[in-house]
Amino acid sequence: MSGASSSLRAAFSHCVEQVRSYDYHHYLCLLELPPNMRKAAFALRAFNVETARAMDVASDPRIGLMRLVWWQEAIDKIYANKLIQHPTAQALASVISENKISKAWMKRSVEARINDARREETDIPESIEELEKYAEDTMSTLLYMTLQAGGIMSTAADHAASHVGKASGLLLLLKSLPYHASRNRHFSYIPAKVAMKHRLLVKEGGHSEIHLDSREGLCDAVFEMASVANSHLLKAREFASTVPVEACKVLLPALPAQVILDTLSRVQFDVFDSRLARGILGIPPLWYQLKLKWNSWRGKY
Repeated sequence: MSGASSSLRAAFSHCVEQVRSYDYHHYLCLLELPPNMRKAAFALRAFNVETARAMDVASDPRIGLMRLVWWQEAIDKIYANKLIQHPTAQALASVISENKISKAWMKRSVEARINDARREETDIPESIEELEKYAEDTMSTLLYMTLQAGGIMSTAADHAASHVGKASGLLLLLKSLPYHASRNRHFSYIPAKVAMKHRLLVKEGGHSEIHLDSREGLCDAVFEMASVANSHLLKAREFASTVPVEACKVLLPALPAQVILDTLSRVQFDVFDSRLARGILGIPPLWYQLKLKWNSWRGKY
């Protein structure tokens, strides 16, 4: 029994380390949660790290896709009470056995990653609405499941989580545009309608690509997408008066989303500006932590 307990402790430690290493701004958010909610939150966020990084760490896109499919199958095994020799999966299994967490949300998250991985490099989303759906499927679902794990049943909290997740997902995609460009993904996270409006869309050889002949056009496109994210943050905060107090800390990821938005505004929405990569999301680490602590203490998100 002690061996199993030791293995589980190691699994949860692995989850915490994964989130700290690869999603530091959200790691700090999770530390603000009540102790009884942290285990589930770290396991869920580590699961997101695993699926979000699957394509990035793979030497071949096919291997990355296989990893995502493995996680899709692992979810079925976890809910069937089958043992999986993977620390994040073990932690998830423990959390799921102790809390009522929707399998549908978890599956939806992985399926969104799989569908994204199966896109050709030149496939471009048609509209911002497509990216909003992707953001909800990957980011909002994390918040829904964390609320479930905390036993928080609130329509207002769910609505706020939906908007916070969409804002967070959109802004993280914007921040990662230079990274995707370096991997020759042709800025596939700028929707065709937005790219066409700002004269970034070029048709070559029967397909469309996004070219960066105009830095001004790119900044305008980023501004348009960031404005949509901002509207989601504003909508999320409209529910603040009806969101249960215990849900506010779950919704703290609104803070890093706001920080990205503010930093983008400061650099005139130029995603290639080096200031975006400084500190935590473009601001000094101490200032980020103080803002986070202040919001947490006031029960704001």
